[in-house]
Amino acid sequence: MEKRQLGQSGLQVAALGLGCMGLSHGYGPATDRQQAVSLIRAAVERGVTFFDTAEVYGPYLNEEVVGEALAPMRDQVVIATKFGFTFGDDGKQQILNSRPEHIRRAVEGSLKRLRTDVIDLLYQHRVDPDVPIEDVAGTVKALIAEGKVRHFGLSEAGAQTIRRAHAVQPVTALQSEYSLWWREPEQAILPTLEELGIGFVPFSPLGKGFLTGAIDPTTPFGQDDFRSIVPRFSPQARQANQALVESLGAIAQAKGVTPAQVALAWLLAQKPWIVPIPGTTKRHRLDENLGAASLALSADDLRSIARVLAEVPIKGDRYPAALQARVGR
Repeated sequence: MEKRQLGQSGLQVAALGLGCMGLSHGYGPATDRQQAVSLIRAAVERGVTFFDTAEVYGPYLNEEVVGEALAPMRDQVVIATKFGFTFGDDGKQQILNSRPEHIRRAVEGSLKRLRTDVIDLLYQHRVDPDVPIEDVAGTVKALIAEGKVRHFGLSEAGAQTIRRAHAVQPVTALQSEYSLWWREPEQAILPTLEELGIGFVPFSPLGKGFLTGAIDPTTPFGQDDFRSIVPRFSPQARQANQALVESLGAIAQAKGVTPAQVALAWLLAQKPWIVPIPGTTKRHRLDENLGAASLALSADDLRSIARVLAEVPIKGDRYPAALQARVGR
């Protein structure tokens, strides 16, 4: 698979990574552990070198699965994980915490669960308004000097926070949502990243599954599926947004590919320093997604997609209000 460099950092990874969250968190019951390990190893065999996890996924379970899966080929892959939360008495409530002492504790825990002595890319999962970003960046800078971390990243941070952090410790990558149905990063974030030489790692590049065409207004979501509380996934919003998937499907059919492959290829065509991390629990979806890395969209294809995006307004917020308050700071 083609390699891409995340900004000016020198960190090279395959053009498509694997978002591992859904294997154990967010979309219903966790995948059987050995099946999850097998899927991650299959991704390595297919050329994926970039794997994304976080201590909050589970909590903790996802890092353990990723660590087990990648231990035999640790020197062939780049592992990204995230800090930024403590957990309530129930073990599930997420409480923002990026105090320096907590970052250090989180890193020690992640190193053990990931079965490694260094984290390739360490993100702050969400900006903590109670801790100056300079203190966060300074702590990660020290961890890099100590050899426990190689690169620093931010997730869902605003442009000014990115600039302030970058001035203390160069930011290698920003991870935020970006896809055909969430394009807000194009306004201020992408120009900032290009100016500063920072890579971009879009999560939910397939719109949490919606852009694949496998979800319609009648698709049920269980209580342990995050999408059950997302306004954009209400039956009414899904009905309205179906027009985007249908138009995307027509473009895909004309090219002999799938809507998911078009959605991922579109992201890859935006900037050479963008590395999407689609997630899946299914081997055939993994193969489908990775096929997008070799799909080149022509100028005519991109113009057709642009016309669709201009004609189809997307309905519904991407987060409930409480979670929306945590992004873009």
